[in-house]
Amino acid sequence: MQNSAAARPGMFDFTSTAFLIVAFLTGIAGALQTPTLSLFLTNEVQVRPALVGFFFTGSAVIGILVSQFLAGRSDRKGDRKSLIVFCCLVGMLACVLFAWNRNYFILLFVGVFLSSFGSTANPQLFALAREHADHTGRGAVMFSSILRAQVSLAWVIGPPLAYALAMGFGFTVMYLCAGAAFIVCGAMVWLFLPTMRKEPKLKSTMLEAPRTHRRDTFLLFVICTLMWGTNSLYIINMPLFIIDELHLPEKLAGVMMGTAAGLEIPTMLIAGYYTRRFGKRFLMRVSTVAGIFFYAGMLTVHTPAILLALQVLNAIYIGILAGIGMLYFQDLMPGQAGSATTLYTNTTRVGWIIAGSLAGVVAEIWNYHTVFWIALAMALLTQLCLTRIKDI
Repeated sequence: MQNSAAARPGMFDFTSTAFLIVAFLTGIAGALQTPTLSLFLTNEVQVRPALVGFFFTGSAVIGILVSQFLAGRSDRKGDRKSLIVFCCLVGMLACVLFAWNRNYFILLFVGVFLSSFGSTANPQLFALAREHADHTGRGAVMFSSILRAQVSLAWVIGPPLAYALAMGFGFTVMYLCAGAAFIVCGAMVWLFLPTMRKEPKLKSTMLEAPRTHRRDTFLLFVICTLMWGTNSLYIINMPLFIIDELHLPEKLAGVMMGTAAGLEIPTMLIAGYYTRRFGKRFLMRVSTVAGIFFYAGMLTVHTPAILLALQVLNAIYIGILAGIGMLYFQDLMPGQAGSATTLYTNTTRVGWIIAGSLAGVVAEIWNYHTVFWIALAMALLTQLCLTRIKDI
């Protein structure tokens, strides 16, 4: 039976608009912080490259622990709406701490812990949107795709804005702006998003091992981890490479990230359209070829115009992965959509752990340029693994 919300399209449309705005705001809050973090740690906190990498590794580990705890708790009991509001408030506190504190260990152990709650607001929003779409009988897949596009749009605007704020007004202003985004986001969630009651769970929420295609699922986990790991290496290393080694304007790093994010949106849509015709493995191999040429380009060409042009390859590399990676896991694990999605999500987190461990150490021993050689080697290894995986 459809409930009253489904019977009143206008109300649903208003709620859908609120979901889109909140998705954009949570994306902006993250896009104001992550792109400039390595520069913040180097210039403001004044730590060595190895400690910068360790910070990203510690962030990923703490983030996994916090997000897994909150995800399990929200699936078992409680209302996601209240949890999202709480995460936004804690995320705001993290921004305030980063705005005025410059002690590395306080930022790592307290700031990252608080930030992990803030970053959890976004996946919880997607879960609430799915529950709401299912409850009202609307198209969940398309609605989720539109929400993802909002986050990508936030990453088009966020990185250039972050560099403009940080370079023009200082990191304190930049982090306070991110905190303001969390406040507005929390207020909109509290006022405009629906409250969804929990249904009794019949099955355990523990992550299940693949019942079929175990070898291919493991290979896909390695592939996606390597791909997200190279992207994380790029995000950590690129700003410092642009500023300290190439001596190019600081704002160029933000423009490069924003350009790639903008191009990822049509890439994801095109990949989704051609998946049925060409298959997921073929598109993933196209993605990896683009990644190989992208990192080779980062190693050889260093003029602003060409660096911006290379973002087309970067968008193909990450856009295809983001568009069909999760679907590939779900195809290899039929009847285990929840576990498949969790495995895919964990590849991004493991990628951050690997990248954080490598980026700082390699940059400190050699230089930022060498980090891109590591990324190129990981992209080549990814292509090799793709020759071994089954096409479903």
